[in-house]
Amino acid sequence: MMTTENQTEKKNPTHTVFFLKDCGGDKPEWQKVGVGWEHKDGTGLNILVDSTGGQTPMTIRKNNPKE
Repeated sequence: MMTTENQTEKKNPTHTVFFLKDCGGDKPEWQKVGVGWEHKDGTGLNILVDSTGGQTPMTIRKNNPKE
């Protein structure tokens, strides 16, 4: 398949997003709710979470310390 500079390469997720459900036992149940891709600069993630009504895209970034 041929691509141009304007097209982006589809990449597999680098992370999995889980919701930890308290089931009353010793350990919570881990439920997969989405996936994430690490930013090229290594300071954040784009995540896609399955929610009621569709998928919700989100971005997570590291906090920058204030001087």
